[in-house]
Amino acid sequence: MLMMSNHSQKRIFTDSLVIGSGLAGLTAALEAAKHGKVLVVTKAKAEDCNTRYAQGGIACVMSGDEAAFEAHVQDTLVAGAGLCKPDVVRAIVKAGPERVRNLQELGCHFTLQKEVTPDVPPAQGNEFHLGREGGHSARRILHAGDITGVEVSDVLIARCRENPNVTLLENHLAVDLISTRHIDWQGDNVCLGAYVMDTATREIHTVVAKKTFLATGGAGKVYLCTCNPDVACGDGVAMAYRAGAEISNMEFYQFHPTILFHPHAKSFLISEAVRGEGAILKIRKGNEYVTFMENYHKLGSLAPRDIVARAIDNELKRTGEECAWLDIRHKSEEFLRARFPNIFARCLKFGINMATDLIPVVPAAHYCCGGVRTDVNGVTSVKNLYAIGECGCTGLHGANRLASNSLLEAVVVANFAVKHASAQEGEPHCGITPEMIPDWESGNAVDSDEQIVITHNWDEIRRLMWDYVGIVRSNKRLERAKNRIRMIRKEIEKYYWNFLLTPDLIELRNLASVAEMIIDAASARRESRGLHYNLNYLPGADPESQGKDSILRMPQKFELRFQ
Repeated sequence: MLMMSNHSQKRIFTDSLVIGSGLAGLTAALEAAKHGKVLVVTKAKAEDCNTRYAQGGIACVMSGDEAAFEAHVQDTLVAGAGLCKPDVVRAIVKAGPERVRNLQELGCHFTLQKEVTPDVPPAQGNEFHLGREGGHSARRILHAGDITGVEVSDVLIARCRENPNVTLLENHLAVDLISTRHIDWQGDNVCLGAYVMDTATREIHTVVAKKTFLATGGAGKVYLCTCNPDVACGDGVAMAYRAGAEISNMEFYQFHPTILFHPHAKSFLISEAVRGEGAILKIRKGNEYVTFMENYHKLGSLAPRDIVARAIDNELKRTGEECAWLDIRHKSEEFLRARFPNIFARCLKFGINMATDLIPVVPAAHYCCGGVRTDVNGVTSVKNLYAIGECGCTGLHGANRLASNSLLEAVVVANFAVKHASAQEGEPHCGITPEMIPDWESGNAVDSDEQIVITHNWDEIRRLMWDYVGIVRSNKRLERAKNRIRMIRKEIEKYYWNFLLTPDLIELRNLASVAEMIIDAASARRESRGLHYNLNYLPGADPESQGKDSILRMPQKFELRFQ
């Protein structure tokens, strides 16, 4: 990394800037390191990312069987409810095996048959143990126990720390992207890097990069109940929107059906793989526990996530019960401990033995199927800006993500993005010199003595999104949400310009922006499709919007604090 000595010590120059340290970001960093210097910026520790919360695994056909590939494609298209891009689906599914082998070469270990069923014939023992989750017609999910995300995250972080071309800048928060939209420039809108805050000192650096890769993960914290980590505030989508990038399909927010319902569990996720191994969803009826999913879908408890989440939501409202229940008591404790070591131990910590007890569960916000609009290479509408992983929207997921396709997309598209970036020729900044890029200035802003404003607005946004823009919506609920978020955003913007920036204020601003995008996109879709279920519309009610993406664009030039 080269610090510029003849301009300002705030300035950092790099070939590639990666914002985010999950699977997509670190995959991009390792690939980009083959072509030059890479700076990875992450707001907390490198380990704090959505990837680590991925229990299920990577959906991938390793056999090379064309029929199996096509089955994976078709399952994805069916789950996506008519909004997947078939060419993108096929490209990502076909590229999966090579990327999985690359993860193995880097040191990732995926569970083998003999590790789950020791009595398996020797010829099969070294084959992958494949899981199955909702919407999948066959077992095709590679996993590392029930902590796949932890396994791949630990390995990639270790490889990045060993790589002399990769610098991990932890506890640094991206404030805004730098683009020609924000300077006096008449040409293409080009990303030039980002303003990055050191969260310890609050100093804001100007990072100038030839290529910028957004890999900031999801936005689960926009909802009151989520299984996402605290860092998931939608930063990348909000920054890309302010930089002029197109945003697509934000109305499709996936709610995971089975989050452990316990006051001290802090939204611990019970992997869909548990249902893949035969767990059945039940609801309490008097002193009995009865099944209900067969009333909603032919696949029962293994229906796609949008259907399962709505079914549970409906059953809870219908019965007045606080939670639904997962029943996998027909499996032995030995099997459950081997297949789900982390989930079994965590449940046991809260007094629940999966082999003998029902597991209380509720839905919670889990995955954003929309994001920064890209092609299969992560290319956005802003030159030299790529969006990869959950913050991007390639068209793989459509209106509803098929379980465990997220890690597949992250590792494949990150690789595609770096290949695309490295193949570009010519002047990276289109003739824009460093002297034309202003440093960050705080103007007349002062320290705030009203931190309660941030706390109050944070809580109000998450509550209104949960109540009005959650699993089931209506036109009236969306209208109420829009009226409230408009007022809240005005208050946040006023606060933003009057006071010095803090990490909490930056995150709040991004959270409010993403919330409004979700509301606007949901209001514009006059039908029920996939994850967007509106009580005012039956599925397919508006022929005009069928098969079309929703697209949001920043309408005017956006002001930043610089000279």
